[in-house]
Amino acid sequence: MRPSGRDPAVLRPVSLQPGAARHAEGSCLIRMGVTEVLCTASVEGKVPPFLRGQGQGWVTAEYGMLPRATHTRGDREAARGKQSGRTQEIQRLIGRSLRAVTDLKAMGEMSVTVDCDVLTADGGTRCASITGAWVALHLAFEHCRRMNILTRNPLKDQVAAVSCGVWQGTPVLDLDYAEDSKADADANFVLTGAGGIVEVQGTAEGAPFSDEELLALLRLARSGTAELFAQQRAAVGM
Repeated sequence: MRPSGRDPAVLRPVSLQPGAARHAEGSCLIRMGVTEVLCTASVEGKVPPFLRGQGQGWVTAEYGMLPRATHTRGDREAARGKQSGRTQEIQRLIGRSLRAVTDLKAMGEMSVTVDCDVLTADGGTRCASITGAWVALHLAFEHCRRMNILTRNPLKDQVAAVSCGVWQGTPVLDLDYAEDSKADADANFVLTGAGGIVEVQGTAEGAPFSDEELLALLRLARSGTAELFAQQRAAVGM
């Protein structure tokens, strides 16, 4: 029995609330179980120096956790004067995932930064961030289209992410913290609506896991992201 009582192939309750931030061009508050992440997409009419004059845009992301997102208070990284390696790795993952489904040429020379702020953490914050960030980015592009900044939405596909793991010998979908902290193996899958794989991060916490277990986790991830894609489409009115 999983700590949450869920069957192995069942996601935590998921909700995607579009337009959660008043001032952002696009935003989404995503909840996956207890985990909550506010994703906001901000548009700028310029690109980083390394892209100037190339006629293409840029999509990037920043990630952070509020001090009381977890059971005990964590220091603000700004107060420490630097980001942790974990934070940098996660925000690069979010940016890569969004760029994988964006036609940067169709953006022209503009940038979108998606900020993913974890309000409550109970496992799967990077996966929730990617899933919610796509909604925020889609809404930001639609805002630009309505304002005649863009002629079409540059998104080519959907992207979402979900965690899977081996819990007491059984492959399971969408780990919460109680499972993630004690899993035999855990993995994060970033997948596209068309079935492509953007990234797989997998780690054995004890004994190595097998090819068969990895494929079982991938099958679970595909079923989980299929549900997330449907919720994304509903959130943006597709």
